[in-house]
Amino acid sequence: MTMTKDRWAWLTVGASLAGMCSGAWAQAPTASSGGIYTCVDKNGKKLTADRPIAECTDREQQILNPSGTVRTKLGPTLTAQERADKEAKEKREIEERSRTADEKRRDRALLIRYPNKGIHDQERQEALAQIGVVVQAAKNRLDELAKQRVAIDEEMEFYKKDPSKAPAYVRRQQDENIQSQSVQKRFIGEQENEIKRVNARFDDELVRLRQLWTTISPTPGK
Repeated sequence: MTMTKDRWAWLTVGASLAGMCSGAWAQAPTASSGGIYTCVDKNGKKLTADRPIAECTDREQQILNPSGTVRTKLGPTLTAQERADKEAKEKREIEERSRTADEKRRDRALLIRYPNKGIHDQERQEALAQIGVVVQAAKNRLDELAKQRVAIDEEMEFYKKDPSKAPAYVRRQQDENIQSQSVQKRFIGEQENEIKRVNARFDDELVRLRQLWTTISPTPGK
């Protein structure tokens, strides 16, 4: 059977169009090209879709490759309260990690400064000695003021019947002496409190240091 030129031309065009359509179909993206979402809903039913599954916003969804392997996972969608709780938990965890890191830094600094109990005891004694020096100076000043007060009282003895007749400078000396003694006594009291604070600090350090020394030496403090 002889094929006419017109029939041959139509067959050629048809084949070309068929080839173009076949190529376009092969290149067109499928619904699952972005991944396949799958999950098990609250009723235990397994669901699959080409987009996030609304029935599983409260639970984890797996995103699969076309081959069926897991590409990644999509966490549950949180409510405002759940997000707030999650953020608060993360904040507490960050604060706890920071506190732990600070504690480790303090421990390292303590061990560097006080490798043994002898050095720690020595620094305690030096700190207390420094306070003792200023306390003794205040007590010496208090003794001087007491002697001055004796002299002032002897002079005021002449005016004991009517102290208002005493010279102004004597009354002024008496007032200044009383005020100065009060200042020195208050200062000594503050330094005695400082001694307690220093001892408390060294006592607390010693408790921690004993624990740290045992981790680096079987005979701590020697």
